[in-house]
Amino acid sequence: MKNKLAASELVLNPDGSVYHLNLLPQDIASKIILVGDPDRVPKISAFFDTIELKKNKREFYTHTGTLRGERITVMSSGIGTENIDIVLNELDALVNIDLEKKEIKTAHTALELFRLGTCGSVHPDIEVDQMLVTQNVVGLDGLLHFYPEYEFENEFSKAFMSGFPYERIKGMLYFAQQSTEISHYYKDAPYHGNTATFPGFYAPQGRQLRLKSLDDQFLETLNELGVSNFEMETSAIYGLSSLLGHKALTVNNVVANRRRGEFVSDHHASEKRMIDWVLERIIK
Repeated sequence: MKNKLAASELVLNPDGSVYHLNLLPQDIASKIILVGDPDRVPKISAFFDTIELKKNKREFYTHTGTLRGERITVMSSGIGTENIDIVLNELDALVNIDLEKKEIKTAHTALELFRLGTCGSVHPDIEVDQMLVTQNVVGLDGLLHFYPEYEFENEFSKAFMSGFPYERIKGMLYFAQQSTEISHYYKDAPYHGNTATFPGFYAPQGRQLRLKSLDDQFLETLNELGVSNFEMETSAIYGLSSLLGHKALTVNNVVANRRRGEFVSDHHASEKRMIDWVLERIIK
């Protein structure tokens, strides 16, 4: 007999749905768009041909439907890698754990996960209101260190670690890369770069209000180490997807160039162009 997962480990709602996402296995498609903002979910599902399901709990909103004949899900994660830890583990549970028996399935199902979001650029030559696909990512949040099975190293990570000068936070860093199996969806993106995922919006991103950040050259230093842009979720999406056997790719619209002090002139128009661009390519 297989070992059953304890109720305290695989937490379910009274209807058998996973605890935070409030979803049952049949509620999701194998192709899932992840967005941070719950308000972006209906903006994306408005492009679907049909919508069969709308569910939400807390900041996690899910719409599933069809687009050009293919089933697809869009889901909000909220902000930050701590929320991605919830989203990725519960999505995986929906397809790779028998929730009724509380047993891990023998056959593995791989999801295709596409983060659709916004980012800031640390490279002075990257134009705002353009799409950037993340190839490599460095996480400064420390999440993957809680998963001892996770190990990753490549040329980008080795060069980055050798030049990273901030010993105070160096131990939190980890690295991951895109799933090359689905990179063809967005091969025509204007930019393909290396992303930094931060655990906050202010000091971690070099902003200073009443509290000081590490120094005035933090973003410039990241750029010198090969980073093109930054946001707050991709390292967890890529790292956990690799551990769990899913395929992940991040497409971000560059809404700000921090080195040049620029921000998109019309955020709503920019968001619509981003959604059009992504949906046009995700399902042909």
